[in-house]
Amino acid sequence: MSTSVLAKAVGCVVGAVLAMSSAHAMDPRYTDADGDLVADTPTDPAQQIDPATLIFAYTPVEDPSVYAKVWDGFLKHMEQVTGKRVQFFPVQSNAAQIEAMRAGRLHVAGFNTGSNPLAVNCAGFVPFAMMASKDDLYGYEMEIITYPGSGIEKIEDIKGKKLAFTSETSNSGYKAPSALLEAEYNMKAGQDFEPVFSGKHDNSILGVANKDYPAAAIANSVLGRMVARDVVKADQIKSIYKSQTFPTTGYGYVYNLKPELQEKIKEAFFTFDWEGSDLLKEFQASEPPQEKFMPISYKEHWEVVRKIDEAMNVSYACN
Repeated sequence: MSTSVLAKAVGCVVGAVLAMSSAHAMDPRYTDADGDLVADTPTDPAQQIDPATLIFAYTPVEDPSVYAKVWDGFLKHMEQVTGKRVQFFPVQSNAAQIEAMRAGRLHVAGFNTGSNPLAVNCAGFVPFAMMASKDDLYGYEMEIITYPGSGIEKIEDIKGKKLAFTSETSNSGYKAPSALLEAEYNMKAGQDFEPVFSGKHDNSILGVANKDYPAAAIANSVLGRMVARDVVKADQIKSIYKSQTFPTTGYGYVYNLKPELQEKIKEAFFTFDWEGSDLLKEFQASEPPQEKFMPISYKEHWEVVRKIDEAMNVSYACN
């Protein structure tokens, strides 16, 4: 199936959606005077923060205990660059991660693709980096997977069956496949198939591999890492759809850190030596391999994700 199908599907739905400006309204507590779509740093120094300990959280894609070790070397590097203590904060859900930053308990984070817009608009997240290959290739694709012998050979075969999503804030785990299924195949959750939510991509992948779910929508970067770690076997999974490329996890800081600290955090990301690191060992299994941090623009790199959110009529209003 052509990878342009999702792009056409999303374009189709976007064209039918009216009054979309409210979907991207930034929380009133933030300002965006320069139009870059992220919250400005407060101009009043009294409203800027300079915490003694920086709290870092990685998106809850897989087992937090695994990733605490993976990130340990990087966080030690950030301590050296910033002069701050840096603590890894394991999060169990996208919602908990966003709420932690909004409440001031989280300072630096990697938010997954689908959560980035909500984190930006609701929690004052300022993404500035993304993992990429040495030659600046990046991203992942949404795939709809099944297992051999499931009886599912094409998208239409999901009708009447269960389809596992991850969470409603996930781009590849919910929003992109939902837009595709409705716009291109006229298939709606609860009407044409039964949606179930696994919570995480690894749960969905394991569920399909173990035949608990007949099909699931997942990020193939997660699948690649799980195969590389021998958590699942490649022959346990069969893909029936692959999307266009999306940006991967966005890394950044909360908007109200002191500007000097913001610059030090950026320096920590862009000066980290990946050679021989646990980060490289874990993320080079992705395709393309993730071997460095590259600078990104939320306005530019997340445009396709915001369009999918528009198609899904997603609101960034904070509860």
